[in-house]
Amino acid sequence: MNPEGSVYKRCTCKDANSKTLGSKCPKLRRSGGGWHPTHGSWAMQIELPVRTKTERRPFRRSGFDGRDAATELLDHVRALLNLAGDDPHLAIQISDLIWGTGRREALPDVATVTARIRAGVSASVPTTTAEYLTDWIGNRRGLSPNTMRSYSDHIRLYLIPHLGDIPIQNLKDRHITDMFTDLDDRNAAIIAAKTSPDPAVRATVKGVRPIGPASMQRLLATLRKALNDCMRKAKLIPTNPALGIELPSGKPPTPKVWTAKAVARWQQTGQRPSPVMVWTPPQAGAFLDHAERRDIMLYPLFLLILHRGLRRGEAVGLRDFDVDLDDAVLTVAEQITAVGYVPIVKDVKSDAGERVMPLGASTITVLRDYVARRDRLQQASGDDWPDTGLFFVRPDGKAWHPQTVSQRFDDLVEASGLPPVRLHDLRHCAATYLRAGGADIKEVQETLGHATQALTSDTYTSVLLEFQRAYADTVGDLIPRNPPAA
Repeated sequence: MNPEGSVYKRCTCKDANSKTLGSKCPKLRRSGGGWHPTHGSWAMQIELPVRTKTERRPFRRSGFDGRDAATELLDHVRALLNLAGDDPHLAIQISDLIWGTGRREALPDVATVTARIRAGVSASVPTTTAEYLTDWIGNRRGLSPNTMRSYSDHIRLYLIPHLGDIPIQNLKDRHITDMFTDLDDRNAAIIAAKTSPDPAVRATVKGVRPIGPASMQRLLATLRKALNDCMRKAKLIPTNPALGIELPSGKPPTPKVWTAKAVARWQQTGQRPSPVMVWTPPQAGAFLDHAERRDIMLYPLFLLILHRGLRRGEAVGLRDFDVDLDDAVLTVAEQITAVGYVPIVKDVKSDAGERVMPLGASTITVLRDYVARRDRLQQASGDDWPDTGLFFVRPDGKAWHPQTVSQRFDDLVEASGLPPVRLHDLRHCAATYLRAGGADIKEVQETLGHATQALTSDTYTSVLLEFQRAYADTVGDLIPRNPPAA
């Protein structure tokens, strides 16, 4: 076989023994020696590089309608082989790549193989999306623990299960679109199960949450970043297939108030009007009464969040010297967050998050009672009491785990019979009550530690209107009237 390859004709005619003649059929050529214009189909063949002199790799393809198509494939194989230059090891890699291509599969693109060679990746083994993403996250440096955890979770939970088996060079925007469609279907199934009248069905999704629009946007952002690096740094792909993907806005859902009608509907259907809900003051008061009776150690923490709008990590990470009950001020400078399940001490989210705020008399009274209770527990423990330096601690003096605080809160809400809110929603309650009580947007922004007034205004303007509407008839109801006689 010609090592440079050749293009020829073959057919399916058979001899007297029913054996296919292939390229030996006498009808393939005309009397002058040229190829017959209509009999048979075109084929190509070329000898691929081998490891030993005793083996052969005759690469053949047939069934082409015209000579040009067969010649085009032969030129493609030659172009791939020429990428090896004088490197025998690379020549074998490219030979393996060509030889391993199925008869119905297209040969790898020359530009793609060139990029793999320049990136130092084996030319013969396609890199799957799973392999690339695993290497990518393993080589990331300088990221915060939360960002690293977010990237890792996205890759492990969604990207690899949905896209991992696809060679990175073959990853298309349709694959990514299909992934998000599957995730939408999963969300719909979760929501349907949660609202099912069958308790057994609802139990199958207990603790399982749909993936919200903001989380979808963050997942797409992780994939875009990984594929940008794949294109610009690794040079394994010519373009980023995630760039054209559009998803619903990741804008946070608008908080809504648990009005009487909303509560009635929730009691009938189990549905919340919004993922973010705000209690009315009587509902918040009922919860605090319940928490004071059922969880005396965390009751002051929940009250502080509700009164002053702290984030969970800020309350858990509050240091003893940050709380000055004599001067009635509180300083927020650090927080404790959970990366996976590992507690991490870190600075607050932004410069605006580091703040000093006044404490009201009712808040101070509860916190003084808590300090006295904590001191008695410390005296009872003696030398076994750990020196955490934290203000809020467990009965044994150790730090609270942020997720434990959330779980205890969820359990209290469920046991209270109140309409459900998240622990973070107490922060929304605080902001709403402040605004309804006359505080301006600037005061609310500073209390919450928001970076901009726009964020505060966008979040709470609509919920304030709904909150005020719920009490729109309060004044009218208080005014006695004598209706005219009929």
